[in-house]
Amino acid sequence: MLPVRLLMTADAVGGVWQYALDLAGALAPLGIETVLALLGPPPDDRQRVAACAVAGLRLVETGLPLDWLAADEAQVQSAAAAIAQLAEREAVDLVQLNQPALAATPMPRPAVAVVHSCVATWWAAAGHGPLPERFAWQTALVRAGLARADAIVCPSRAFAERVRETYRLAASPHVVHNGPRVRPAGIDTPAAFALTAGRLWDEGKGVAVLDRAAARIGLRFEAAGATTSPAGDMIRLAHLHPLGHLDHDALASRLALRPVFASAARYEPFGLAVMEAAQAGCALVLADNPTFHELWDGVAAFVDPADDQGFAEAIAALVDDPRLRLARGELARRRAARFTPEAMAAGMAAFYRAMLVERAAA
Repeated sequence: MLPVRLLMTADAVGGVWQYALDLAGALAPLGIETVLALLGPPPDDRQRVAACAVAGLRLVETGLPLDWLAADEAQVQSAAAAIAQLAEREAVDLVQLNQPALAATPMPRPAVAVVHSCVATWWAAAGHGPLPERFAWQTALVRAGLARADAIVCPSRAFAERVRETYRLAASPHVVHNGPRVRPAGIDTPAAFALTAGRLWDEGKGVAVLDRAAARIGLRFEAAGATTSPAGDMIRLAHLHPLGHLDHDALASRLALRPVFASAARYEPFGLAVMEAAQAGCALVLADNPTFHELWDGVAAFVDPADDQGFAEAIAALVDDPRLRLARGELARRRAARFTPEAMAAGMAAFYRAMLVERAAA
């Protein structure tokens, strides 16, 4: 097995950061070295320490604009050109673009575009009315990037089908499920509270529904994550107990108490927070959406994503029945054990090597 040098893009704003670290760490034993090119806001000190601890990874803070925070198309194209130059300087064999809009600019090496989310599919699920003009140029760039990429990957079958339909692709993207770093199971006796986590400000996460549900139940309902986006979008919580942004270790400490974990997301390409909660053995109450059904059928309680009373009742039923809560949490933990960094890395490495073989034969 020949060694491979990979340039992978990432950002420090959302779940792509942890995805990139988990993937790079699992690729290293397979002989794949990762240069991680960071776009958007800089990482904090804890993130830098975490990146330094990953074998086979070197972090490059580019200072380039992140596509969904960029002011216009020209900024994204300029960032993509800089990434292409970085790939040349670093003498990499492959490029993985976790921001598919960057793939609209030709890369000097074979490029795989991984669609973790996009504004067009997000708007279809969480927006109102026609796609706004401010998203139109981003969608056009993503469409061009998907057309140019040597391979396209999505983290779930449900989301891959949505991407295919949205961008009118000839075939569905390949699917490689995310595999977050495995965390140990939580305490034997679950604590009697509820928790949600993620980008609280993101309307697609349905946090406003959970805030109303929190008003209906007489127990502590915590919310971990930012309430304000980098672009200034904000949510005000009246009933959820905000914990602010928690790093992975701090969130793991809360999940280890095995609260009931809830997500009312209308839009969810995968759901890393749900996966981490399941790893800890938390019972799950989830929005009735295709991605969650794909991953958690037979494990979670499902509720209409707009039904705050339904969420309140489902959460209360689990808290009031510790035996049921423990059993559901164990089902979630066993299901989560299928999704590992090693399985994710093996899936991605297969694409990398197939692309290199195809390039060599051309």
